[in-house]
Amino acid sequence: MIGLKRDQVASAKRIVVKVGSSSISGENSEQITPLVDALAEAYGRGTEVVLISSGAVATGMPFLQLDERPVDVATQQAAASVGQNVLIFRYQESLDRYEIAAGTVLLTEGDLLNEPHRSNTRRALNRLLDLRILPVVNENDTVAVYGLRFGSNDRLAALVATLISADLLIMLSDVDALYTKPPHLPGAEKLEVIAADDPLTDFEFSSSGATGVGTGGASTKVVAARLATNAGTAVLVTSTELATAALRGEQVGTWFEPVEGEAERALL
Repeated sequence: MIGLKRDQVASAKRIVVKVGSSSISGENSEQITPLVDALAEAYGRGTEVVLISSGAVATGMPFLQLDERPVDVATQQAAASVGQNVLIFRYQESLDRYEIAAGTVLLTEGDLLNEPHRSNTRRALNRLLDLRILPVVNENDTVAVYGLRFGSNDRLAALVATLISADLLIMLSDVDALYTKPPHLPGAEKLEVIAADDPLTDFEFSSSGATGVGTGGASTKVVAARLATNAGTAVLVTSTELATAALRGEQVGTWFEPVEGEAERALL
């Protein structure tokens, strides 16, 4: 298997895009519109696009009159239940401008790791893409068992990208790329390309995001990127503001080269 090259992004057949909570909730909810513009541009040139969207809990918090992310599972589930409904409405309202229909897919870890759920999930996603529906995927936070999450939606995105043999996974957050250390620290240098065999042993990656509403940080993106690249899917990490440039194949963010050869797309 020959993995996607950076200059081939604009011609990729199938792309998974993951966006973090902090990018599309709260004061940043207006970023949904330019994000949809970027997705629609790729969709318009024939690319099959899957959106992995965090943000259900964060979006639901104001409706529960919560100023901070709840710590107990039951309240997290309640916020997710309300927020998922609002989040999908916002995406579909924006997609209506392009006459694109969204399909909601809520998953638990077992849906991606255990048969027959895994095969059923693959079949459903493939059929949605065949029908030119844009799947919007999130964890089924309302019923998820293990602390509400896969660890982060970065891992969910990598598992979905692997499941459907995506050419590229783009992970969007509030940081433009990965750096050798947290970007606010002195001496932090931007990582533009990470080779498939780079052990990344000399870098310091944060384990949490910059805001209090998300669950992922640079370290979760690195782990997720390795899951995807080991299965032959290229990965690009950049900011939500650069989504259009990323989907056009411009030189933005951090590019993880995929492993060449016969990639193993079995259980991760």
